[in-house]
Amino acid sequence: MSGAYRHVIVVGIDGAGNFYRKAKTPAIHKLFEEGAGSDWCLTSIPTISAECWGSMLIGVGPKIHGLTNDIVSSKPYENALHPTVFKIIRRERPGAELGAFCNWSPINAGIVERNLGVEMETGEDAVLTDKICRYIREKKPEFLFVQFDSIDGAGHTYGYGTGKYLEALGEADGYVAKIRKAVEEAGIAEDTLFIVTADHGGYDHGHGGVTDEEKYVFFVAVGKTVKPGAKIDLEVRDIPAIILHALELPADPNWEAKLPGGMFEE
Repeated sequence: MSGAYRHVIVVGIDGAGNFYRKAKTPAIHKLFEEGAGSDWCLTSIPTISAECWGSMLIGVGPKIHGLTNDIVSSKPYENALHPTVFKIIRRERPGAELGAFCNWSPINAGIVERNLGVEMETGEDAVLTDKICRYIREKKPEFLFVQFDSIDGAGHTYGYGTGKYLEALGEADGYVAKIRKAVEEAGIAEDTLFIVTADHGGYDHGHGGVTDEEKYVFFVAVGKTVKPGAKIDLEVRDIPAIILHALELPADPNWEAKLPGGMFEE
């Protein structure tokens, strides 16, 4: 059976694109060795945080979910026709433990709907990682979404793909390793689908355009039914379909999201 996971954890690295192969990222490389993935996952256009994170959590493109950085910074998201994956899981499993630990606070304030009982934290990446690891060990969440932001900050400051940027990406890889270790310490590794990806990349000192460096991101997933070494074709907006499939919950009929072929053992 290709579903049957009790836990799904998605770690999103803001601005990481598919630059990980140029950085010291042993944890991400190990995930690719053990799981399935792509270096050419297409993100949303424009390649801006709210548009891309929105697609990753809602399963539709920006023309449908309508989110922008200004909007998510000013009001909560609520759309009965296009709910986030958090709201769908809560509707199907009222008692599920759900978490959103994000450095960029507009995700929690302006994308994840209000009053869902989602455990939320924000803070700098290193501090956030300690909170994430403690949360995993103590609460064993059914779904946890993580967003790290310092990598995108390094891209804006020093330039995407530069030495300082790649150093920041290497630090983020260390956070990924700590989170994966916490999953093992919590005793839930066997029943966890573990995903690491990015919202967009960057070119020069910015993003928002359609260069390959901006629009293509890496995606990798590891789990007991994931085909090791499989190269999959997907877009960022497909991630909610993967999450709900893993949890054996029905897909939203209004999604553009599709389950990538060849990812899971049948």
